[in-house]
Amino acid sequence: MGILQTAERSSHLDPSENVIYQRHLIAYKEAAKLISGTVLEIGSGEGYGIMELAPKADNYIAVDKYNTEISDELKKANNITFIKTQVPPLKEIKDNSIDFVVTFQVIEHIKDDKMFLKEIYRVLKPKGKVILTTPNSMMSLTRNPWHIREYNPEQMRGILKTSFDKYELKGVFGNDKVMDYYNKNKESVRKITRFDILNFQYWLPRWLLQIPYDILNRFNRNSLQDANKGIVNSLVYSDYSICSSKTECLDHFCIATK
Repeated sequence: MGILQTAERSSHLDPSENVIYQRHLIAYKEAAKLISGTVLEIGSGEGYGIMELAPKADNYIAVDKYNTEISDELKKANNITFIKTQVPPLKEIKDNSIDFVVTFQVIEHIKDDKMFLKEIYRVLKPKGKVILTTPNSMMSLTRNPWHIREYNPEQMRGILKTSFDKYELKGVFGNDKVMDYYNKNKESVRKITRFDILNFQYWLPRWLLQIPYDILNRFNRNSLQDANKGIVNSLVYSDYSICSSKTECLDHFCIATK
């Protein structure tokens, strides 16, 4: 995948990414309790979510703009289809054909977020549900140039309302150990961005910032791991929880019903 994708495609294989990996994993663990029938995952990424969700589905469709590695063992045990495509639209997916859509850490990358949700609504069966996560802008430490936008809780409700009348807004929260890491990360990022006295990060084009951001993000994660191995190496998904939305949630966790 190369350096241009490392910051946005977290992997359980890199110890320095364990904090963000476990934060994503809790969302999959929660979704696994809810899904059934025909499930569509938009943004299957490194594929670790498939291991959590596919066994709970009768049919599992994974969509990503890059190839997602799916083991032969997982394919044999589950009915999995992979579609390599950019979204929106949701090509090859019929109207009213999906029981659950799962899309984690994707909508912030989508230029036309309203069309994205409209397409999800289209493919869902009546009473079908989408389970969606995305970063809470109020807890972001700096601008992420890979993200077209991020949402605060009010904005999250607003974009969900463009396609769904019925929705529930929750959030992903961390315990004291998680927040200790968050605050150390915040201080580390501050030390880097203090040199940006003209706020280049907020007015330069996104494409111009993506490579520097990726390099600095990787450097920062490795430095934090070296300095805080007791936290980074020991965190597990149960150090996170999903509760009613508040301004201090790390990610939005949304469930919307057609």
